[in-house]
Amino acid sequence: MSNKSKNFFKGIRDTSQLMIPVVPFGIIFGVLAIDLGLTPLTTIAMSIIIFGGASQIIFLQLFSAGASSLVILSSVGAVNSRHLLYGTVLSEHLSDLSLTWKIIVSYLLVDQAFAVSNDHFKKNKNDKDKYFHLIGGGLNCWTIWQITTIIGIYLGSIIPDKLGLTFAIPLTFLALLVNDFRKLINLIVIVISGSIATLGYQAIPFKAYVIFAATISLFVAFLLTKFVKRNYE
Repeated sequence: MSNKSKNFFKGIRDTSQLMIPVVPFGIIFGVLAIDLGLTPLTTIAMSIIIFGGASQIIFLQLFSAGASSLVILSSVGAVNSRHLLYGTVLSEHLSDLSLTWKIIVSYLLVDQAFAVSNDHFKKNKNDKDKYFHLIGGGLNCWTIWQITTIIGIYLGSIIPDKLGLTFAIPLTFLALLVNDFRKLINLIVIVISGSIATLGYQAIPFKAYVIFAATISLFVAFLLTKFVKRNYE
């Protein structure tokens, strides 16, 4: 087996254990998309183009609330902005790649793939084929996400409309936030963000309550972090 193949399959193995929570997340997205009136083709296209669980759920939430295209695109872009940090962190390991490979790798650079490949790159700095680890891990994530989306689409088509599954959107985000409840600063920021979004749902024009709440919360988080750091110095 070539070195490229070894890195590729190791990337698949390393991300496989992280796919367990992705499976229900992808199914929920497929079900919700159909429940909100999207066609199967549009739903699959969204999973292929955006390829980001949190971003796609936010898209559905804003779309169902009647938000404008500008607000939807801005919100999805804001959520996906963390990938700028991912790319910056890995840039030193991928600087020798051609533009074509960089585009392929950047498309597959999702949370799970970044988590395992960043560690792999640090341990194998001199391996010129180490980027195949990220390709293998990212492709594994992509395949699981597309399959679970399709499963959700078919489940959504047989679930009665009156059942309603849109409640799963906030429940999904609550599950993602559980670990953050352990730190006081995180809890304060979560409460502030949720309160602003709730109060601004009707008051803020163009359905921009998500962007407004996120901006204010980031500023509060910055101030709290500076305050805590200053008191411990």
